[in-house]
Amino acid sequence: MPFAPGNTKFGFTLLWTLATFGGFLLSLLLIEVGEKPDIGVVEAAIGGFAIALPQGCLLKQPIFCIRWILSSLLGWSLITAIGIGGLGWIVPNTQIIPQRILSGAIYGGLGGLGIGLAQWLAIPQPMAWRWIFVCGVSWAVAVPVGSAVGMILHRLTQLFLGEVIGLAITWLLVGILTGMNAHKLPYLRRVTPT
Repeated sequence: MPFAPGNTKFGFTLLWTLATFGGFLLSLLLIEVGEKPDIGVVEAAIGGFAIALPQGCLLKQPIFCIRWILSSLLGWSLITAIGIGGLGWIVPNTQIIPQRILSGAIYGGLGGLGIGLAQWLAIPQPMAWRWIFVCGVSWAVAVPVGSAVGMILHRLTQLFLGEVIGLAITWLLVGILTGMNAHKLPYLRRVTPT
């Protein structure tokens, strides 16, 4: 009996969140968290691959998994190349909470739209365009929350680890928010027989 059944909304959201967060933890072994100019296209692509691979394992068919991974690599590479940056691995250089929240919402929303647009290419469904907005909104919410928490923890502990915990919170929120909505797209969820 599986821990969380794949054919329920909660079960899929839990698996998606675990896959996303687990991918982030894996990415920490491969790339170094830094400030905005420190993360390049190659690092963002490596991080994007680390996230997309476990997510892809949840998809309905192997071809969707491959398309998901390739489109995610494209999305992360493009948003980093155009200057938005590797959202999930960069720490803003500002130490003013309102400015972090505002810039996090703007950059998170723009980056999420870019990632969602690239991933939309992997979803063969008429209503899949909604994924673009789901990603945009999810990142626009998660980046400011994680960034603010990270800054507060960094100030309290005087350790950069506080910022890394803030990034982990960002990825956890993105996993939850996108997982709740990915369940609605039949091509993204693996349906287990009942």
